[in-house]
Amino acid sequence: MNTLRVSLLCALVAVAFSLQSPTAAAADVECLPEISDGWIRVPPAAIPVLAGFGTIHNACDAAVTVVSGSSPGFDDVSIHETRFEDGMARMRAIPRLVVPAGDSVTLKPGGLHMMLMKPKAPPVAGDEVRIDLKLEDGREISGNFRIRK
Repeated sequence: MNTLRVSLLCALVAVAFSLQSPTAAAADVECLPEISDGWIRVPPAAIPVLAGFGTIHNACDAAVTVVSGSSPGFDDVSIHETRFEDGMARMRAIPRLVVPAGDSVTLKPGGLHMMLMKPKAPPVAGDEVRIDLKLEDGREISGNFRIRK
């Protein structure tokens, strides 16, 4: 009797896996969000921290979560949020940024943004810097961010 149950369970599992088409499975793995309109604000000369802005578009069928950032141009990249409380702007790092399926998240002054710490070279308006964002599933997305005043 146990052999019959195990055989039936194996058959059901095999049927369930066969119902997912190979193209649908490949599309889920290959679909990656994209970064557009990336730019970095040049700070006053003495400040070693810059802010990065842009839009993360997620045309995939599932939400994605950004968990960290890096760049060859900066020692540290993190995502922050500015909130206004009691008439004061307060900024805090956020450990995870969820981008819903079929939606976009905009990083902009006064809201969500990237903090870019300790540039490895002086920022020059017009230059571009690549920023990589690591997703919770281990994949990465990259965008080029133009430095501007």
